[in-house]
Amino acid sequence: MDPLAWLASALGLPRWALRAVAAPLVYPGLLTFMAVALFVIWAERKMAARVQMRVGPLYVSRRLGGALQLLADGIRFAFQEIIVPVGAEKWSFILSPILAFTVASLAFTMVPGGPGVYGFRSSLSLIAAYAILSLVPILVIIMGWASNNKFTYIGAGREALVAVTGEATLLASMLAAAMMYGSMDFVSIVEEQARSHVPGIVANPVAALLFFIAALLVTDRVPFDLVMGEQEIVQGPYTEYTGILYALVMALDYLKLYVLMLMFTHLFLAGWAPFSDPLLGSVWVFAKTLALMLFAVFLRSVYGRMRLDQVASMFWSRLFPLALTAFALSALIHPVYAQP
Repeated sequence: MDPLAWLASALGLPRWALRAVAAPLVYPGLLTFMAVALFVIWAERKMAARVQMRVGPLYVSRRLGGALQLLADGIRFAFQEIIVPVGAEKWSFILSPILAFTVASLAFTMVPGGPGVYGFRSSLSLIAAYAILSLVPILVIIMGWASNNKFTYIGAGREALVAVTGEATLLASMLAAAMMYGSMDFVSIVEEQARSHVPGIVANPVAALLFFIAALLVTDRVPFDLVMGEQEIVQGPYTEYTGILYALVMALDYLKLYVLMLMFTHLFLAGWAPFSDPLLGSVWVFAKTLALMLFAVFLRSVYGRMRLDQVASMFWSRLFPLALTAFALSALIHPVYAQP
């Protein structure tokens, strides 16, 4: 009996109900994300400091290389006062960060963390996970509107531009991958790659590259960190937030990055293959996802920020047409993954 079945029997719960709770809350969900976020943000600061010859996290837990700096920051945010500006729309201001973080977390119910490790399995799990994530920009725009600040208005406008520009290419690359495998079920997609011994990144590198670049844009990573251009608009739609609400909105982009890199692992890196054991497969998926996140945050050290017009021109004039090419390539590659 596997551990999940044993725990379900001990608690007197059906296995599907335990899965539906464990996936979003434990693995690959929030508890795992908290540990990943602490490590990735620390690593991002250390890498940027090394490359740019600056002082990174150091003074909190000096002997550990500043590894506890993020924990100290989290404690500080938890005890800070939540300040609501006088002109803000109070309930929209307070609830939108909480709802945005909650909605993004719901994607963990559809994206597996390993063989048999998922909340729900569906023939449409790929598009369902994307649909859940696509709701987050709406709530970010509400944050900017509710704050009633000229900088937050600009940030909200940029969020709208990023959502429209990046998600078109992201969705096109995902659909190209789905057409290649003939399925929108993450489990079936991984099984097809394992059966054929051809990972998606080899079969259709165009779709893989477009997915990764678009993921950088929709998660506000360099060189596409337009929504929070500090030199221009302070913190964009998040300018007025303090305390635990500020911690939530800062963690939101890392949460989306974690989910999207988890999806990339299944779509293009064969997920948990060649392992079928839940523990080994989950560790393998986690290692791939963490490596992708570290590469994504490393780019902050070596790239500058692009302008809005440059990003819009790049995605609509070059990358989106290239995504249509990825569809054609998927049609040619599909027989490799077709069932014999």
